[in-house]
Amino acid sequence: MNKKKLLEIIAKKNERKITLGKQADTCEDVTQLRAISTELETLNEEIRSLQELADSIPDENHQEERTAAVTGGVPGVVVAGANSQEQRDGIAAPENRFASTEYRQAFMEYVLRGTPIAAEYRDDTFTAVADAAAVIPTTIMTEIIKEMKVRGQIFARCRKTNIPGGVRYPILSLKPTAYRITEAAPSDRQKIQANTYISFGYLGMECKIATGILTSVVTIAAFEAEIVPLIVEAMTTRNEYEVFNGNGTTEMMGILTDTRVAAGQKITLSSAEFMEWDTWKKKVFAKVPLAHRNYAIYMGAGTFDGYIDGMVDANGQPIGRTNFGIASDPIYRFGGKEVIEVEEDVIASYDNASTGDVVAVFVDLGDYAINSNMQMAMYRWFDHDTNQWVDKALLINDGKLLDAAGVLIVKKGA
Repeated sequence: MNKKKLLEIIAKKNERKITLGKQADTCEDVTQLRAISTELETLNEEIRSLQELADSIPDENHQEERTAAVTGGVPGVVVAGANSQEQRDGIAAPENRFASTEYRQAFMEYVLRGTPIAAEYRDDTFTAVADAAAVIPTTIMTEIIKEMKVRGQIFARCRKTNIPGGVRYPILSLKPTAYRITEAAPSDRQKIQANTYISFGYLGMECKIATGILTSVVTIAAFEAEIVPLIVEAMTTRNEYEVFNGNGTTEMMGILTDTRVAAGQKITLSSAEFMEWDTWKKKVFAKVPLAHRNYAIYMGAGTFDGYIDGMVDANGQPIGRTNFGIASDPIYRFGGKEVIEVEEDVIASYDNASTGDVVAVFVDLGDYAINSNMQMAMYRWFDHDTNQWVDKALLINDGKLLDAAGVLIVKKGA
């Protein structure tokens, strides 16, 4: 029996598992439930055996295509992009079992009906005990990260790192100075040392979803399409809030709460000054260090449209007269820099802000690092108070501002 035929049999048995799962959801007879449970166990064993057999059969067509892709169709020639050692050696890289259709099916069954994940699909990180959680399939993980980058303007601009937590990373604060010398007066030796350190911790972020939201989902594609936006919306919102407002203990260290941002980098503009172009240039733009002028301006959704866009110079000419293109949408720019409008819970708009509140932040978010292994775990339990199955996605990450010297914070004055 060839590999293609084995995979077809496995697919049919998985379809039978779905049918049995539906029957179990509506069945109230104990005898029938036992029979269904027995058949499910048998199917799991058969699928496991068939999958092992299928994995042992080499896929010649796939191997030939893979080899051709690596060598460019010419023996002994490796094309650009074949960057793994297995590809450079002409050996097929191991298949990611978490991206397979079989695991995606098993993951859906785990979330919807509590069917245990087969042993060969369990990840050691999350399966130290028998009732440990499932690892979210690679297909779902890829979609989550992609949507966070597209939908989250703040998250997309932050630096992403994957480094061990608890390790201290030094920041050099001393810059050497060159001196003129004579034969009798040499210069002093300057020692380069790190006076500041940054370390990332292990902060958990979770998103809980009631099973009732997903009970009508019966296919893998529909399940993934339903669960991804729910997790993305919740985790993106929380991440972006903490980039600016996190407390630094149970949350990421926010830019506005970071004590390394000096008092001289926090500027208060009165209500009259806020509308004056020359004041912005002298008190704000001129304060940005030359080495940190690759910044964007982040402000509440109503601040730009209500105040910045209508600003005029000393001659009465509108500063924002070039904000609208000839055939395109409005261009949000101020002083030649991009303006990013954010939600009210991140930075309050000028009208809704109280005296002393932050209304604008000048920062290059490439200097803000979000550290995570980008791997989430899914846990499930039954809530007896609400009679619902609850599914929880858990992400471990932390974030800090790497270089605080290029941040300017504008506050609302009286």
